[in-house]
Formats: sequence, structure tokens, C-alpha cells
Amino acid sequence: MALTQSTIDAFSALALGFAFAGLLASGFELVARRPLGFSSLQTGDLGALATVPFLVFSAPLIILRNTIRGRRIDGRPIPAVMIATMIACFWSMMCGRVVLDVAHLVAGA
Repeated sequence: MALTQSTIDAFSALALGFAFAGLLASGFELVARRPLGFSSLQTGDLGALATVPFLVFSAPLIILRNTIRGRRIDGRPIPAVMIATMIACFWSMMCGRVVLDVAHLVAGA
């Protein structure tokens, strides 16, 4: 069984999406001294607006973090964990694709 180029591209976009999400979330936590989460949008001030780009690209990491915590603490059912993981992986692949496209655009390739 051979991997096609499109399969390799999809896996690299998935990995890059999760890596970029981790980089943004860790950088935000370093600067803001609090973990990045969807609750950042509830303040309604200018800071909430500034976190939107971070949340868009860090969402896969936040979804998985909240899913794992929910499974451990609340005992969420496995099907819910599987669905959340699939959503996070798809979102990560799309974000990774955007990051790759921007990198190619900047590099002029």
C-alpha cells in the first residue's frame, strides 16, 4: 500500500495545524499568564476581539484539551470524545493548510 502525495499533504497539514495551535496557545499563555480558552470571548471588550485570531488557529488544541479534561473529570462518553477528536483533527488540518498556503505565498513558491 503506497501513500499518495495528497495523503502525505493531508498528514503534514494536520501535524502543522496542531503544532501551530500549540505554539499560539503557549505563546498566549506566556504573555497573558492564563490559558487560552473560549471563555476569552465572553468579556466583550477589545481584548476579546484581539483573541479571535488566536482562538481560530488554537481551537483544535483547546477542543482536545477540554475533551480530555471532560473525559477525566466528568466521565463524558467515548462517542462524544471521538466526535470532538474528529472535529479537532479536521479543524487542525484546515488551519495547517492555511498556514502552508501562507508560507508558500510568503516564500514565493
